[in-house]
Amino acid sequence: MRLQWMLAMVLLVTLLTVDVSGERRRKHRRRTTTTTESNVQDEVMNILEADEIVEEADEAEAVKEESGEASNEVGANEAVRIDPCVDKHCGAGRICKANDDLGTAECVCVESCGKEQDPRRKVCTNYNETFESDCEVYQTRCFCETGDPRCTNADYSHVHIEYYGACRQMPACAETDMADFPRRMRDWLFNIMRDLADRQELSSHYLKMQREAETNLTLRWTNAAIWKWCDLDGHPHDRTVSRHELFPIRAPLMALEHCIAPFLDSCDLDNNHKITLKEWGKCLQLDEDDLDDKCGEIAEAVGDS
Repeated sequence: MRLQWMLAMVLLVTLLTVDVSGERRRKHRRRTTTTTESNVQDEVMNILEADEIVEEADEAEAVKEESGEASNEVGANEAVRIDPCVDKHCGAGRICKANDDLGTAECVCVESCGKEQDPRRKVCTNYNETFESDCEVYQTRCFCETGDPRCTNADYSHVHIEYYGACRQMPACAETDMADFPRRMRDWLFNIMRDLADRQELSSHYLKMQREAETNLTLRWTNAAIWKWCDLDGHPHDRTVSRHELFPIRAPLMALEHCIAPFLDSCDLDNNHKITLKEWGKCLQLDEDDLDDKCGEIAEAVGDS
């Protein structure tokens, strides 16, 4: 648009130059025309050169701005990657809180669990008390473990979920049922392990253990017991299974197996709220010499796979 305007101006100036008095034009035509056209052309060339310089400067500025925006995007991505909470693991009832100034992170208790409207979200604890949700149970335990003033009972540092739903009267476990329960538990663990293998939901290391158990009656039970104990030993992998880590097998079975709660309680021989592999094997009536703590080896193999 600017170039077209300048060409129009050149044409107008040329027309005005031609439209001079005839006599003066005849006497000085060659000199006047040559001088005027030369001056106009020089001016036009200067303007065009100046315009090119401005356009080049504008293009350079645009490239610089785009480069700056790209740098800002990279910087923003780097800020996300170094978020201290990215690699921070917090247990149930806790969330990660980052300190941006120090670049550190810590696990703190969940402040609010929200109001549950669905009665099916209720849970019953080991103190035979109904909580509105599992979140409230984990939050309560966190308050008491950290000495938070919102802890209402010091014993709640060991509170865990027994089963889903409001607390109800459970039938007592008969002595004969309790005596036979270890055998049924061993078979149940092996059947679960085999079912997961059939569905290809076991890691290669666990799958190898399952195949060994298929052809060896002793390994049939010990491998299944070791698998489940390692599986229950969550974060941190401390070679013990806490009472609340038993939740995945306790809660689903409570409505079907009324002996599951007293059985699992009996596994904690020293009543320290943690079950070692030795205690787990004794509880399942397995020979201690047949048990081999493979959790570290399995965890390393799973992590590398």
